[in-house]
Amino acid sequence: MRNVADLPLHGGHVPAWLAQRMRKLTRLVLLLAVEEYGTKGLLERLSDPVWFQAFNNVIGMDWDSSGSTTVTAGMIKDTLWKEELGLKAAGGKGKKSRATPEELKAIGKLYDLNPEPYVRTSRLVAKVDTVALQTGYQLYHHVFFLDEEGSWAVIQQGMNERERMARRFHWFNSETFILDPHKAIAGLEREFALNTVSKEAREYQKTLLDVVQERPERIERELESLKAIAKGYRPLVYYKPREPWEKDMIKRYESLGRFELNKRALEFARELSVSNYEEFLLLKGLGPSTLRALSLVLELVYDVHPSWKDPVTHPPDPFKFTYAVGGKDNVPFPVDMPAYDELISFMEELVSRHPEEKALVRNVTKITKSWKFPEGEKRAT
Repeated sequence: MRNVADLPLHGGHVPAWLAQRMRKLTRLVLLLAVEEYGTKGLLERLSDPVWFQAFNNVIGMDWDSSGSTTVTAGMIKDTLWKEELGLKAAGGKGKKSRATPEELKAIGKLYDLNPEPYVRTSRLVAKVDTVALQTGYQLYHHVFFLDEEGSWAVIQQGMNERERMARRFHWFNSETFILDPHKAIAGLEREFALNTVSKEAREYQKTLLDVVQERPERIERELESLKAIAKGYRPLVYYKPREPWEKDMIKRYESLGRFELNKRALEFARELSVSNYEEFLLLKGLGPSTLRALSLVLELVYDVHPSWKDPVTHPPDPFKFTYAVGGKDNVPFPVDMPAYDELISFMEELVSRHPEEKALVRNVTKITKSWKFPEGEKRAT
């Protein structure tokens, strides 16, 4: 099976005539979903990349665009604030993501929830997908969904400007943030990723917490020795060589970016006697380059390894849902406005009906479940 979507970076905007219809259909789908599955069930579906992508396809967005995340999540957020369905959303794209803590506090007040655990969770999932899991993508979109019972989901997205691609990270009620914590990750699989939150990295996490209790100057000296090796000469103070793979390993780290220590962050870790990996990730000043530097020292000096396996998932393909009304960029066909308006009218009538009558509509899915779209009609937008 292939990925949900390749998520290339797309510019442009949604035309007003389509955005108006998308908002109406988004509202109707959410009303029916909450009635059918409850708020927790909706959160679980939003954290499923197949369901989320199918939602995006049904309302007429590009099936394979980075905008499928930002536009669809934004419309869902707007609807949840206009309707009282028992859940709300915080955050968004760019500057809006930085408003997440204050919006979570507003949601907490509305639903009589202590917002602090969710603010911490918001910070932590962002740190995981920026620092603890490094695949070359910089986060620029973060939406946090929270219901009145305290269940939550996060959809965030990163971009790789050099490759012009995006990657979407899905979270749902995670019990752990440091051992295979994601519900799913959508995007192109990379040959390798610096993955320090894999279950394979337990020993790595333990050793790293021990190492950061040492003086930052010692770690810095070891890092400088490794940089010297990368430049082709051996320093006076040198650990036991492990040629020929050591230089290849350093190049692998360099391919992810610079590795420079933030000594102040390490001093914080030492002063606070950080005892678990979650606390370490939340340290002020801890960024991707510092963790790369520490990982390199751990791997080549202490012979302790993170995972290099990319945890991207490979769910079924929901492209057939683009046939509901068409796609914004004319794939598989231009948006059919009369069909879109007819669908909205049907959905509005459906929302007003009794549950027994709605049950009859479920039989329609039996007709479409086994239908497969013509492969030739699926193309990049």
